[in-house]
Amino acid sequence: MSLVTEIAPDVYRLSIFVPELNIEFSHFLVKDDEPLLYHTGYNSMFPPLREAMAQVMDPAKLRWISFSHFESDECGSLNKWLEIAPHAQVACTFLGAALNLNDFAIRAPKAMNDGEVLSTGKYRLRMCSTAHIPHGWDAGVLFEETQRTLFCSDICFHTGECKPLTESEIISASRAALLQLQASPFAYSVPYTPQTDGIFERLAALQPKTLATMHGSSFTGNGEQAILDFAAMIKETLGGNR
Repeated sequence: MSLVTEIAPDVYRLSIFVPELNIEFSHFLVKDDEPLLYHTGYNSMFPPLREAMAQVMDPAKLRWISFSHFESDECGSLNKWLEIAPHAQVACTFLGAALNLNDFAIRAPKAMNDGEVLSTGKYRLRMCSTAHIPHGWDAGVLFEETQRTLFCSDICFHTGECKPLTESEIISASRAALLQLQASPFAYSVPYTPQTDGIFERLAALQPKTLATMHGSSFTGNGEQAILDFAAMIKETLGGNR
């Protein structure tokens, strides 16, 4: 079952909690003239997510689909969404298209360069290339410039069944989740490279008001400081393991 919450004007969080993994998977709908879905979710999550979206709008009217990087929870059910929404198109990083989506998607994607802006009507979504942040050479995130919402994928991720939106500090929970990962087969899922600090500084400089996180609570407040705090935590935890 999906929980639907409006976390910013016209931005809806469609979240599914998986008790066996103790983690939430959140997908975000920007309702506008050309609606956009950020994260498609796994194939198995397609039916409940379609029902959740139908509470807000007709899924067949979806125009854009985007996500950070090529991974099942980010884009596993992509082609199912493209099938039910005949005018929908993927918007991804240039590398995302070149490495994966040109072959995987049933319709050609829109390959976006770093800094390129996609207008959905009232809202403007800027592509920010973020190689290997949170994972993958092809990674990128979207920043909605009007309401200052950063669709940040696994950045600031944390576990458990959480509030849809919080003003409370979330970095302690992120640190605990990262340390738990480091003791599991998923260790080093978040790399630390010579480019990491600069990428986080560029995202923080956007001064987001809302962080639309994939796993855990979305955050509202001083997004700039939250990103910088997350970056410092990553450096402290992983910086010595280059």
